[in-house]
Amino acid sequence: MICKFGDVIQIEDDEGESQGDIQESQSTPLDLPSLPLSSFDDCAPTDVAEDPSTDIEGPAKFIFVDAGEGDDAESICMGEDDEDTVEQESPWFSPMRKKRKKKKWLTINLCNCKYDSVRRTARRFGMRDVYDEDWIVWWTDCSVSLEKVIEMKRYQKINHFPGMVEICRKDLLARNLSRLHKLFPKEYNIFPRSWCLPADYADFQAFCRQKKNKVFIGKPEAGCQGKGIFITKNPNKDIKPGDHCLLQQYLTKPFLIDGYKCDLRLYVLVTSCDPFRIFVFHDGLLRLCTVPYSEPTNSNIDNVCMHLTNYAINKHSSAFIRDEEHGHKRRLSTFNRWLRYHGYNVERLWADIDDVVIKTLISAHPVLRHNYRTCFPNHFKSSACFEILGVDVMLTRHLKPILLEVNHSPSFHTDHRLDKEVKEALLYDALNILNFSQQDKRKCLDEDKKRVLERMKPKEHRREEQRLSRQLALEQMELYEDSHMGGFRRIYPVVGVTEKYDKMFEHSGTLFAETAASRARGELARQLREELRLKQEKQELSIARGPQKPRPFRLDSQMRPESPRGEGSKTSRSQRPHSAARRSNITTKLKQTMSREATTLFNLNMKNINETLFDPGAVFDTSIVQTLPPLDSNSLHNPCTGLPTTQCTAMTPDTDLVDFDSTQPVSIIEHEELERISGLVRRDNLIRMRSCRPGTSVATEQPPQR
Repeated sequence: MICKFGDVIQIEDDEGESQGDIQESQSTPLDLPSLPLSSFDDCAPTDVAEDPSTDIEGPAKFIFVDAGEGDDAESICMGEDDEDTVEQESPWFSPMRKKRKKKKWLTINLCNCKYDSVRRTARRFGMRDVYDEDWIVWWTDCSVSLEKVIEMKRYQKINHFPGMVEICRKDLLARNLSRLHKLFPKEYNIFPRSWCLPADYADFQAFCRQKKNKVFIGKPEAGCQGKGIFITKNPNKDIKPGDHCLLQQYLTKPFLIDGYKCDLRLYVLVTSCDPFRIFVFHDGLLRLCTVPYSEPTNSNIDNVCMHLTNYAINKHSSAFIRDEEHGHKRRLSTFNRWLRYHGYNVERLWADIDDVVIKTLISAHPVLRHNYRTCFPNHFKSSACFEILGVDVMLTRHLKPILLEVNHSPSFHTDHRLDKEVKEALLYDALNILNFSQQDKRKCLDEDKKRVLERMKPKEHRREEQRLSRQLALEQMELYEDSHMGGFRRIYPVVGVTEKYDKMFEHSGTLFAETAASRARGELARQLREELRLKQEKQELSIARGPQKPRPFRLDSQMRPESPRGEGSKTSRSQRPHSAARRSNITTKLKQTMSREATTLFNLNMKNINETLFDPGAVFDTSIVQTLPPLDSNSLHNPCTGLPTTQCTAMTPDTDLVDFDSTQPVSIIEHEELERISGLVRRDNLIRMRSCRPGTSVATEQPPQR
């Protein structure tokens, strides 16, 4: 851009940085023809030399302004953008050119990704790798925790769903499919019969007793690449009760290609879990063993290259061939041509495979939906997660697909041209089908601010707006996916197919809710609610009655309130009728507190004492007590209050009711307190006497030495 400031013409680049100054020479002035106001569309001031005749290239406009009268015949060349034109009042000042808009990069965090193919595909897609928190996509090879995904912003995406481990671990996959197999035996006959040891060891032993001569394959609970897998025909010998593994019934008659056992690696893309949106890539991998197959025997049961189709095992075999048409690793498109050539129905096979994939994901849907709604309560316009799953399927000899396992992070290594072509095309189409235009950071932040202001609206109104917004976002997502499908094909939802899976979605949701533990929790909650209701009714009834007056106590004039006779009831404890068991218990206590001489007299007069103590209308005969020996260390005393038993002679049924307030202090009577203390001392001596050895007495015992 050329600007005139006095006698100096300054040249600036597009970024506004000065490149140099050119002094206007008096001997060679800058002569520009005096022309009327005009414009030229095919020149721009990108490069200016001292020669005014130098050509100027670039798609910009030049405006030559006449200097007017009294001035030299000079004009000013001003450059304009095609889009942004700024008007100025004076032609002698250049317009302030608008800064070029910075290109918006899609940022991706690959710090936890070890595959170069993912980095190459991200760069080809136009993404920039970052290692801070300012990312749009986070790609990781390991499963994610709930704590990490909860911290995500609304404009960010991650390549794993929280809770997908429900089908990506072998033991959890077997349990989830087994639950649904009990409800839908015919529909969920899509995987081998499985036992999770040691929990299912008893069931496994019962099956072995019924079905003899069966072959079983054992797998680690969370293994990969064929590590730790073994095949056995003698489970009682090779499997211990405490072993932790997954046991499955071995498929002894698989589908063979040229005499070799094989399996299929499918790539499944899940773009949303609430609701489900499932896609299958048109290409995948066919993996073959390197040794011709024969049914397991004791001689070949340890030959892993015959029975295991894992690429990580067979690639080390000397017989491994790398060829797309006749090798041990081929494309699925090559496999489809082979099937058509031999007269198999390819369309029906892939319809059955799609059915297996959908049913497998349905088994994990309740956990996926619960975790997603917990972690992303505000992501209603776009999905915060996506995931590429590696699904391994084996075919029976009748071309029936059997699910083997699901990998949450399939390998993206490209050690062969076949792997590079298939996997990089898969990654690029997966990024292309995800609508990153909805992940606009500024737009999402503005919507969050707007949502805060809308909290003043009624709750029903906000729910209706959210429902309509969610429905509109789903329609836009479907239109975008249809136009950016690439090599994927949608298998769910599909018109005419979705309806048959509705009952499975319904039962899979109730399956996790109606367990024994949940029923026990519901019963406990019901009991607690009932107790709370009764307590509340009792409180309301007491409030309605008002404050209650203190109850009168039956006291004797010579007894303290702590005495058992001072119970606050209308009928004294000694006046209440007792059962035979209670009378026997009281009699035993009285015997234990009497001396030997008192026990003899007690046994002689037992009948009269019982009639007096337990008959409310009887009168106490004081002559019985008067015949007892004097009250000393071996005499009878009350074990409850420490008072002498002779004090009880003053107790008669004819006592008066006295209003007694327990909240007021009671004065201490000196002689009563002394008698009570002496009674406690005598009781302590009696306890010591009963615990000493025969031939000794309390008086002869010496106090313990400190």
